[in-house]
Amino acid sequence: MTTKKTTQRQGFKTNEFIVYPAHGVGQIIAIEEQEVAGARLELFVINFVKDKMTLRVPTAKIVAVGMRKLAEGAVVKRALETLKGRARIKRTMWSRRAQEYEAKINSGDIVAIAEVVRDLYRSETQPEQSYSERQLYEAALDRLSREISAVQHLTETEAVKEIEAALAKGPRRGVKPAEEEAVEEEAA
Repeated sequence: MTTKKTTQRQGFKTNEFIVYPAHGVGQIIAIEEQEVAGARLELFVINFVKDKMTLRVPTAKIVAVGMRKLAEGAVVKRALETLKGRARIKRTMWSRRAQEYEAKINSGDIVAIAEVVRDLYRSETQPEQSYSERQLYEAALDRLSREISAVQHLTETEAVKEIEAALAKGPRRGVKPAEEEAVEEEAA
């Protein structure tokens, strides 16, 4: 019986930090058994401190919901490298792009989340974001910083600073003043 329970738990243990795709980083605070409709269920009790939320997930369903261990250091490094790349913004309608960004954020994939942060990032010299762009950017930044802080044992503020430093190393964002003049001269 113990081996069956261990397989269902997929190596997850009490007090371990995990990533639950729809909610981000949480901590397994207990493993409980409950009787539901006459069947005994083993449940992970996951606490999301920042969201003030506790979730109970049947151990047998963790693969289906996409729950995973925190990213390895190399994967975090790849996510931070992604932030330094050039923003890739498709020329599709905002509603379609917003759905794609939302799907990436909820995928739980740290590199995909980093892509959303990179694509929606605005430096001081760039035009303001729309409300919905800002919401998606902040959601992605929050997910990314929470996982980086858990992996690297930093505060979330330190993780955000690390993310912003990586973004600052990316290609120049926005049009440079010299390029603006050249565009205006061509138009005249």
